[in-house]
Amino acid sequence: MKKLLRSQKLRLSRWLSLSSVLPPLTVPSVSKQRSFQQHSPLLFAVSVAALTSVIGHRFYNEPQLTVGTIAPETIRAPKSAQAPDPIATKTEREAVLRGAVSVYRLNSSQTANIQLDLNTYLADISKFRDSAGPLPYASTKALSPTAQHFLRQLTTGDFQKLLQQVSATTPPSTPWLKTANARQAISALKRYRANEKDGGKWSSLIRQIGLAQRDYQAALKSVPPRLQEFPSKDLLAFTEPEWAMAQRRLRTTLNRILTQGIPPGIPPSLMRRTTQVQLQDYSSKVRTLGQQLLPIVLKPNLSVDPAGTLRQREIIAEQIPIKRIPIRKDEIIVKEGETISQREFALLDHFGLSRRGINWLGLFGTLAAVSGGVSLFLVVQKRGQLAFGRRDYLLVLLLSVSSSLLIWTTALRYTSLPAVGLLVGSFYGPVLGATVVLILSGLIPLGLSGGLMEFGAIAVGSLVASLVARQRRSREEIALLGVIVAITQGVTLFVLMTLSGAPVYSILGLSLVQGLVGLGWTIVALGISPYIEHVFDLVTPIRLAELANPNRPLLKRLSREAPGTFQHTMFVATLAEAGASALGCNVELVRTGTLYHDIGKMHDPQFFIENQRDTTNKHDLLNDPWQSAEIIKKHVSEGLVMARKCRLPAAVQAFIPEHQGTMVIAFFHHQAQQQAAANPDLDPVQESDFRYPGPTPQSRETGIVMLADSCEAALRSLKDATPDLALKTINKIFKARWQDDQLVDSQLTRDELNVLAEVFVEVWMQFHHKRIPYPTATIPPK
Repeated sequence: MKKLLRSQKLRLSRWLSLSSVLPPLTVPSVSKQRSFQQHSPLLFAVSVAALTSVIGHRFYNEPQLTVGTIAPETIRAPKSAQAPDPIATKTEREAVLRGAVSVYRLNSSQTANIQLDLNTYLADISKFRDSAGPLPYASTKALSPTAQHFLRQLTTGDFQKLLQQVSATTPPSTPWLKTANARQAISALKRYRANEKDGGKWSSLIRQIGLAQRDYQAALKSVPPRLQEFPSKDLLAFTEPEWAMAQRRLRTTLNRILTQGIPPGIPPSLMRRTTQVQLQDYSSKVRTLGQQLLPIVLKPNLSVDPAGTLRQREIIAEQIPIKRIPIRKDEIIVKEGETISQREFALLDHFGLSRRGINWLGLFGTLAAVSGGVSLFLVVQKRGQLAFGRRDYLLVLLLSVSSSLLIWTTALRYTSLPAVGLLVGSFYGPVLGATVVLILSGLIPLGLSGGLMEFGAIAVGSLVASLVARQRRSREEIALLGVIVAITQGVTLFVLMTLSGAPVYSILGLSLVQGLVGLGWTIVALGISPYIEHVFDLVTPIRLAELANPNRPLLKRLSREAPGTFQHTMFVATLAEAGASALGCNVELVRTGTLYHDIGKMHDPQFFIENQRDTTNKHDLLNDPWQSAEIIKKHVSEGLVMARKCRLPAAVQAFIPEHQGTMVIAFFHHQAQQQAAANPDLDPVQESDFRYPGPTPQSRETGIVMLADSCEAALRSLKDATPDLALKTINKIFKARWQDDQLVDSQLTRDELNVLAEVFVEVWMQFHHKRIPYPTATIPPK
């Protein structure tokens, strides 16, 4: 009887100790938290109503007598007035703004590059000129520089013919000897020969000319590739003083043009004309070279100043007065049966005669379109097997409403659609992100009266953001995505406006502003993403990567307080990662969940064998399998307490109870059976006392971790086993879990279990490969 009372007291104490650490609520699994539940009609109605209210806002107070409608009666002005015409004013302002030139600022780095490019060309030309020898190469008293340049261009044969003509008394018969340059050279040589009685000076001059001809011809055969587009003879026609002056004048001309500024998109013909005007006061040689060289090096050195452009546009818009329509009392505004024009509508609206009210047809049309869009979203979500809870639906709804609400309250270009695409794509994948963007891109124009080109650019950028956001694994990559979105939006708007016929120079500013707005929204999305993840309990690849960092406080504590458990965790993570990758599961979630699945063992690490450093086993000291089982089970409840305290996502918390499921703690269950058989006074052993509280794995990811955790100890104990034996061991464990109904809710199939078994064996073989035995070094005797 005393033994029976003692047994009951032990059971009561175990129950009290367990209830003190169990959390008030069991953390639901990922699939139960975001189950494929029946869509709530109330949630559907709220979503449709919210989106319709912001998208169809223009139908709340829409005039019945608007432009293009037929006047039902003759309407007269109730009083004299100067009625403003906002539409005409807006149209005129937009026309002026389309023709307004963007404000530019000098790009110093581009200017310096252009100057450097010119100096490089001039240096190359100077080097080329040096290879041809100096000019003049003889005394200018004997021959003018022009004659010297002409003579060094001659071949040896032509020069001999010219020398024969110097000695001849008859006029030359060869055509080229009759040219002005040839006659001047012949005359100069005759005078020099006649004046110089010393034949040595004449021979010296002829030798100098011959050497100059040789260097000149050699230079022509080795023109640098960069200078081959210029006439080589023009480059060599300058004398040394002329070339020095030409370089100064070319630099001066370039600096004058750069100081005035070269905007993007300037036509090449205008650039050539500008160069001609700037060079017109110089010699023909300088003009010829400058007109060839300067257009090559000149490039736009002005960039659009977004802030200055906006200020200028605002100033221009404010300077355009409001268009007013004068009318006298009782003057007819519109006659019965006439089509109402813009002027007549402005008058009717001014006097409150346009019969404003709710456009029920437009509102119900918007309602129908929104209902179709929400239904399409639900279909894509269901077919994509994306588990959604109410918080997920609420988040997507809030993001969608914000994109339309900002258009209503600010301006079209400030819609948050790029941020919506990036966030939804990052949280729920590219398919659902692109679906949301496309649906909103089709619905939002229903509430717009214009600006479709601008909205088209925004939609394209948002689509790009939604498609590639999920692939980003770091904040830096998302920052790069912001640049991609900005370029996409800016270029798209530029192309669309160019196709519409707008001048290029007038739309650069608008395109740049559009790109900056897209970049701004990606920055906003990057900033608010962590808060949304915590509030709505979402997991993204970036957040999972951050949680998997071994320097996280909880993981550092695990490695320090329970090193054996930490090593066990790392091997399980390796197995589970490989299995998840093979089955196409969420590898990041599996790795992160595995790292935290055993954190509860830190409540008393020495009760777990992997942390016992000596031969003493604390369970042997207890000698009570029921109490030992409760201590083992506490690593689940304690792990949940720690996970909640550290605010781990529910998807990660789910790995803590589900990796054990409702399995039996076999060792202590068997020990209890042995004690009960030896002591008849003890109550019959209840298997439920030795089962984990569960739940069983509710997703493929937690199911994989359960199997990896179960196989880890068995695989680690196999030292010299063959792969076949390892595979049999794993399949035996898998069969036990399957027959125990631990995998019934995990969605894992038998075929997938076969794949997992092979993957686990491969990982085991990589960890237990053979090594070469090294010989023991023998210490020689002294």
